[in-house]
Amino acid sequence: MSLPILYSFRRCPYAMRARLAWAASGLQCELREVVLRDKPQALRDASPKATVPVLVLPTGQIIDESIDVMYWALGQSDPEGLLQPEHEATIRDLVRANDGPFKKALDRYKYPQRHEAEFGERSAESYAQAQRELAMQHIADLEARLQSHTYLLGERISLADLALAPFVRQFAHTNDEWFAAQHIPAVQRWLAAFVASPRLERVMSKYEQWQEGQEPVIFPPV
Repeated sequence: MSLPILYSFRRCPYAMRARLAWAASGLQCELREVVLRDKPQALRDASPKATVPVLVLPTGQIIDESIDVMYWALGQSDPEGLLQPEHEATIRDLVRANDGPFKKALDRYKYPQRHEAEFGERSAESYAQAQRELAMQHIADLEARLQSHTYLLGERISLADLALAPFVRQFAHTNDEWFAAQHIPAVQRWLAAFVASPRLERVMSKYEQWQEGQEPVIFPPV
């Protein structure tokens, strides 16, 4: 029986969230590690936008939005109860805020040189700092939420935590020293627990670039 195929890139937070949900589901798939500067034709054929993650099901169905990959995998099997359907509207709102204004500010903070047309009279450094402050508005919202409980929705981890944590991790790693100096103890605690978790370690194994015809890589590793 053929397995679903998941095109991924280890460091991409979108692909990371998809792998986190897939591993939590207990399902198996064939993982195809992509090098973004050398995307395989099979990925382009599956999804013309050629961004990861892309899930190709044995039926031929293509799912090429990370949050949809998460919902599909957990919709098949959710042993930890990550979906928490009673909180679906809140989860969707959190994901929209993360993938919209937070991700936009994060990209411009991390890679200001890619957005020179937006600098105006500012230097790259001052532009990046302004974007960082915009991103911190989102972090402040998470801080307020996490001050009263362990995870974003309460005392149980949910899809929302797995969907957002890879992006907050990327934000923190842009300048670890600066992030550590901020007064956001609840977010820092939540992120530190995620970074140190066996859950994250399990989905961050390094794989060679996928090549047509190679022996399939089964994910998650046993």
